Amino acid sequence: MKKSALVILAALAILVAAGVASLRLAQNASSSPKASSVTTPCGPGTVAQYGHVESLTRSGDHFELRFDPAWFLSGVTASHAKLEDTGSSDVPNDNYVVEEGHRLLTYIVPANAHVTVLTRGGALDARGFPSSAITVSQLAQLVKGEQPVKLFESLDSGLWVRVANDTACSLEQQYRP
Repeated sequence: MKKSALVILAALAILVAAGVASLRLAQNASSSPKASSVTTPCGPGTVAQYGHVESLTRSGDHFELRFDPAWFLSGVTASHAKLEDTGSSDVPNDNYVVEEGHRLLTYIVPANAHVTVLTRGGALDARGFPSSAITVSQLAQLVKGEQPVKLFESLDSGLWVRVANDTACSLEQQYRP
């Protein structure tokens, strides 16, 4: 009986150690190169929102983002939402975007916030997509239709914006096949 209890305890210790190690690896893998330091850190209090950038304009020492949020769904949630919307639950690439409305939200974006876009020559990010860190000024140019960097796909694919209250600390382009 004592041997089996020791074996169980040893197995639990190994599982806990493996879990902690995998969590640390995941945290390290999710960090991506930064164009510059971020004024407002993306921390535990931030919220990630998917959507589309309507405009990004300079306002003094920061930028003002007009953002149209949407729901980027996957799995059962995506299948059920698509079935209700269209009568079919077929969800290509396991993603379905629900554009519930087009109300624009306004966020402050520090001039040195972290921005990542998908580029052909970029380094592979944690998800395996070629991406490059750019400045907020370059993103504003892209939103206006200019081409300071060559994108892998247009910004119509959407962006994930991490916000803390009224300030966006990170903007990352979403890959959409």
